Formats: sequence, C-alpha cells, structure tokens
Amino acid sequence: MPQLAFANSFWESYDVLEKPVKAGVRKAMRKFQQLTVPELQADKGLHLESVEKARDPRMRTIRINDFWRGVVLAPDDGSDVFLLVNVVRHDDAYTWAAKRLYTTNAATRALEVRNVVAIEQLTPQLEKAAAAAGSLLFARYSDTVLRELGLDDQVLRAVRTVIDKPQLEAFGTLLPEDQFEVLQYLAEEFSPEEVYRDVVAVRRPVAAGPDPDESLATAIANTTSRITLVTGPEELAGILEKPFAAWRVFLHPSQRRVAHRVSYGGPVQVTGGPGTGKTVAALHRVQHLLGRSPHTRVLLTTYTNALAASLRENLALLLDGDEHLLERVDVTTVSSYAHGVVSRLDGKAPSPVGDREERQLWQRVVRKLGLPWTEQFLAQEYRHVVLAQDLRTLDDYRAASRRGRGTSLSPGRREQLWPAVELFESMLRDRQGTTYLKVCARAAELLAASTPTHDHVVVDEAQDLHPVQWRVLRGAVAPGNDDLFITGDPHQRIYDSKVSLGSLGIAVTGRTHRLRLNYRSTEEILTWSTGLLSPVTVEDLGGDGNDTLAGYRSLLHGRRPHVTGYGSEQEEVAALVARVRDWVAQGIRPSEIGVCARFNVLLDKAYDKLGAAGVPVVRVRDNPGRDVDGVRLATMHAMKGLEFRCVAVLGVTAGAVPFGREVTPASVDALQHESDLLRERCLLFVACTRAREALAVSWSGAGSPFLPR
Repeated sequence: MPQLAFANSFWESYDVLEKPVKAGVRKAMRKFQQLTVPELQADKGLHLESVEKARDPRMRTIRINDFWRGVVLAPDDGSDVFLLVNVVRHDDAYTWAAKRLYTTNAATRALEVRNVVAIEQLTPQLEKAAAAAGSLLFARYSDTVLRELGLDDQVLRAVRTVIDKPQLEAFGTLLPEDQFEVLQYLAEEFSPEEVYRDVVAVRRPVAAGPDPDESLATAIANTTSRITLVTGPEELAGILEKPFAAWRVFLHPSQRRVAHRVSYGGPVQVTGGPGTGKTVAALHRVQHLLGRSPHTRVLLTTYTNALAASLRENLALLLDGDEHLLERVDVTTVSSYAHGVVSRLDGKAPSPVGDREERQLWQRVVRKLGLPWTEQFLAQEYRHVVLAQDLRTLDDYRAASRRGRGTSLSPGRREQLWPAVELFESMLRDRQGTTYLKVCARAAELLAASTPTHDHVVVDEAQDLHPVQWRVLRGAVAPGNDDLFITGDPHQRIYDSKVSLGSLGIAVTGRTHRLRLNYRSTEEILTWSTGLLSPVTVEDLGGDGNDTLAGYRSLLHGRRPHVTGYGSEQEEVAALVARVRDWVAQGIRPSEIGVCARFNVLLDKAYDKLGAAGVPVVRVRDNPGRDVDGVRLATMHAMKGLEFRCVAVLGVTAGAVPFGREVTPASVDALQHESDLLRERCLLFVACTRAREALAVSWSGAGSPFLPR
C-alpha cells in the first residue's frame, strides 16, 4: 500500500476549507491507504492525473469535488510515498502545480519547493536594478560559502540581485524554504559558521554522503520540520481533525537571535507592534531556558487569564506535549501568582473586591470627608502614586514624586488628601477585603523577605503591568543572568500602567530589542490602524523615553479596511449581518470572524441579529473552545491577545471612543486627561489590529475623533 505524507503548505490550505470540502479531502486520503498504486491510478473517482507543462514531472492532481482539487507529488523512483502539497480551487490547481518545482537541498538534504517560473521571470529584471544599486545585501559572501550553505545555481543568481532585507522578504515566498532561511540568517548578520550550525547541521542527516539522495521518499524522511509522514489509518483520521497551528510557534531569525541567545547578563526587553511575534519569542525563550538544566523552573506570566490560557496551550504545542518539561513551567497571571504567594506565606487566601465595589468605596470616602477632589482623582492618586511607590505614611507621601500627575499638590494639600487613603484602607479592613493591587503589594513584601520561587521569569504583554506587579516579579527571581525576559508593546497599553523599570531594580539598558516585521495583518490594515496613533507619542516600556512604530511593516497585502458611518444603530447592525454573511460565503469559517464593540449592549444586539439570520455566534466571555463554531463577539478590551481572519469593529462613535466616563477632565488633571485619551486610542488600535485579512470599522451618528481623516 502507498504511504501518504503532508506538506505544511497543505495544512495551511486545508485549515481554511469549508466542512464539505474537508470531508472530500478525508475521503480522497483514505483511498491512498486502501488502494495499491495501480488501483489509485485507475480510480475514476480520485482521477489522479498529470499536470500539463509542469516544471516538476512528478506533479499530479486529484479530484476532491467538482470545484476543488488536491495537488500531489507522486514518486517516480519505484517508492510508494505520495506527498500532498495543496488543496486549490479547480481552475487554479493546474496553474499552481505547473509553476512549482520540488528539489533536494544539497546541504540539509531536505525537500524544498520553489516557484521556479516566477524566479526565472523576475531575476533578469532584478539584475538590471541591482546593476544600478550602490550595494548588495550578500556581496560579502562568496559563491563557495553560499553553496556550502545549500544555495543552488538558480537561487544564487537571484540572490546576487537582492539590495536589502525588505526585498529579500518580498522575494522569500518564491524561494526554497531552507535556502531562504539561510539567507534570512545571513541578513540578520549571523556568521556563515553560525548559520551552518543553526540551520544546516541540525537538519543534515548524520549519515549523509557527499551527494544528495534524490529519492522522494528519502527527501521526505529528511524534512520532518515541514512534512508529516502518516503511518496508518488511525493517525490519518486524527491528524485531519487537528487545525494547522505551526505558524503560532514559527521563529524568524531576528526573533531566534533574541529568544535563543545563550545567555543575557540581566533582564532583557523585547518590544514590537502587534503581530511581530513577541509572544512566540517569549515561548521559545521558555523552551531555551528549560533546555539549560533539568531542574530549571520558569514562571511564564501575562496580564489576563485568557492570555495565560493561550500561552499554556501554545507552550504545550511548542514542547510537543512533554509533561516533564511542562511541569517545570508555571503559566499564570501576575495577580494569580501573587494571590498564591500571599495564601501560602500568610496562611490565608485574600479576598479582593471588584472594580465596582472599589469605586463605591472611594465615593463614600469623598462624601464622608467632604474633599475637593472627585473619587476618580483619588482612586488614580492611590493607584499611580501611593501603591506605585509603596507609600506607607504621610511623611512618605509628602516626599514622594508625582511624576505624570497633572495637578500639583502642595504639602498642605497632601496632608488634606492622606486621610482619604487611610479611610479607604480602613473600610477595606472592616469588610476583611483588599484590592488586587494590594494583594500584589503584600506578595512583593513577602517575597522580599523570603527565597525566590523561580530560576527565570518570562513576561508577556508587559505594557499593562502596574509597578506593584513588577515588584512581585522582581521578588520571584534572584537578580542575575537571564532573570527576566520581558516582551510587550507600549502602543497596546490599555490599562494606563506606566513604570520606570530601572527604579524597580529591572535595568534593561543595553539589552533591548525591537521587532518590526508584522506576520499577522496585511500592510493595508497595518497602515490604517497605525494612523490611529500617528498624532501622539507613546512612552516606552521601561519609562525611559518614547517608543515608535517607525519601520513597522507587513509583507502581506490585501484589501483596504472598510470604514463606514451609518444613520442609525439598526442600519449599522444590519450592515454587519450582511458583511458577516458575505465573509462566510467567501469560505471564511464563522469562528475565524471576530466582532467587537466598546460595550456589551451593542454586542447583544449584534448577537441577536446574527443569530436570527442563521449565523452561528458565541461570546468570547463564555470561553468557547477552538472546536466550537460561531462568530466570536467580544468587547474591545477582551480582544486583547486574540486574532481573526476578519474583524468588524462596531460602534466607533464620538461618545464611545473615547468614553467620557473613562477620561479625566482636563480641568481636574491635564496630564491624566491626555493619558486617558491615549489609552482610549490604544484600545481602538488593539481592536483593529486583531484582523489578519479583512477589517471593517463602523459607527452610527458622529464617528470617533480618533478615526483617520
């Protein structure tokens, strides 16, 4: 019986197919495990046929249904291994297959694919442009060096035309995989010796002879990073039910340089815009740290429970479900970790109050003391000054810096305000309660007087952590080499937590890295979304200056965002239903569509109308699993960490974004007013950058002043 193998290009195409087409694929695949090779060739239902004018004579197509065909690489050397490489619409299948050529890499001995026709057509044009260029990206490397790293004659000729890294990345979709990765490493200034060690040597078979074995079966066996060989019917059935998820743990060389560096001399900080792979880098850093010692314990932490669950799932994927490795990693939020520390060391579990109850307590404080400040101002003063600097007494408060606060307070005013802090904390004690940040403050205090709990701490979504949470993390690991690995994006700061890491004993000077290549969204979505932040400056992650999205780009292209206002909310929701139905008709699965708004009231209306139109729909807050079908509905805040092929952002009105109740009046505190407006801009930016392929932004009445004009 023939054997069946699957290329990653197949999983990418299969994962976005509609269910009936997937069923057709499964039916066709079963035939490869039921029939002999002659029977496969004779089967009229499968219709295994050659591709006219194919550059690779082994190329075949098979029938999935009347509208879809599979593209298969067939053995021509007497072996029985077939490689399924793609599933394509019927009219496009033959064109796609005719242009591809599969070859064996001379260095790694792995099977690679290239768009041979496109390379042949582009190279002469690029050679003309290169002749006029002042410098070329790979001029320093000889042909001999590049050939030793696996480059063949066609790629070598094309590579001699590359001027810079953006041109290389744009060319990359046409080039053979291992050869392109070698070039990426060289472009990131790895030495040829390092590239051979990290790319070639780890893939090259130990028993490889001087000349490559051109057998398809051998090349497939040497390409485990990109090809899955199926050994039996049960494995086939199981693997076809799993979504393709390799992209979530793919590492670009610029990320690998950061994540797999042998050691850092202290805390390291990695920043980058949405979709640049910060989380992927963090996960790979965890993998790297675990491999250094069989006893290493790592704390992998983030801001919300939903993000922690996602990290846990993706780490298990990266570590291939190895329970011995996974049990050495604690994946949790900072608040949950702090809660555990306090429960363990104090002997009792704290009981934090919710945001609403905390706000009500401040209202009572204002009424009881008759103070000239609003409860919002007092709550922010408590959060951003008292807790942030761990102030315990009036004397501490008198001497404290209030950097970032727009309302100056004289010593007399501070004396007038301090009783409000004491009364608030007294009210908490009376009800035997606390706040989440006070739990963190207690955990930091306990950790400072005890032994660190972990060998390394890896932090994702660091931009939303409060100074008191940073003190917790500082106490979780002893200062030293590789203590803290921090990733975040200040442009996605949606909870107004600003810090100076250096003042908290987390000095990252000389150990900062910025990622600029977006792997998620199209350039059109990226450019429009970045325009939401273009009028303002954003303070960097460590509080030592400003951050920028300059040079931030995507290599993907698609449709421009659809940005429209409507006369009424009913019209807006009706248009949403039509748009979602159109996306589904294009083959987008409902679960790959996200709909968000600032408030649940509008989401409830969208939920009802979508359901009435027969569109399956679920709420993100109900934690639907990956296998649950349905358009995902979430508030803008809950979109953090999520991504979808298509996203609709509703209700982007002047009254909702910015939301007046969340913005401090300029007359109360001018600096806080600007900070609140920036936070609101960042919230809209986060919501829009969840889209990979299509983005629709809408409102009824007056649109948000943040929308690009």
